[in-house]
Amino acid sequence: MEYDLDSGAHSVYALHYHLILVTKYRQNTFTPGRSDFMRRVVEGFAENYGVEIKNFEGDRDHVHMLFKAKPTTDLVRFVNTLKGPSARRIKNEFDLDRELWGDSFWTDSYCLLSTGQVSLDALKQYVEDQRG
Repeated sequence: MEYDLDSGAHSVYALHYHLILVTKYRQNTFTPGRSDFMRRVVEGFAENYGVEIKNFEGDRDHVHMLFKAKPTTDLVRFVNTLKGPSARRIKNEFDLDRELWGDSFWTDSYCLLSTGQVSLDALKQYVEDQRG
């Protein structure tokens, strides 16, 4: 097996995540221009956390983000910091009062999934094969 690994002072790692953010009440808020704006905002916040955005796409009511992080990255803090300021930035840039109900832009929840470079089955087999 070959991995695309990063390294720190005392570690070697490959930490990739899939984040899904949904607009409040699934409002159809994202147009191509707004989605591009949000991508730039997210990339700016990611740099502050040492996170590398690998892919950012979405639909009218949600976004998907694939990113790499470090073992020291506080993921909950990153996501919450991302949600609040990104909502303020897009609401300030575009007049969304008629499209949104209330002050919220994102739902309170989010979906964060860890991803791997190999399947779980392949990893289990690799570990089992280490028995000598």
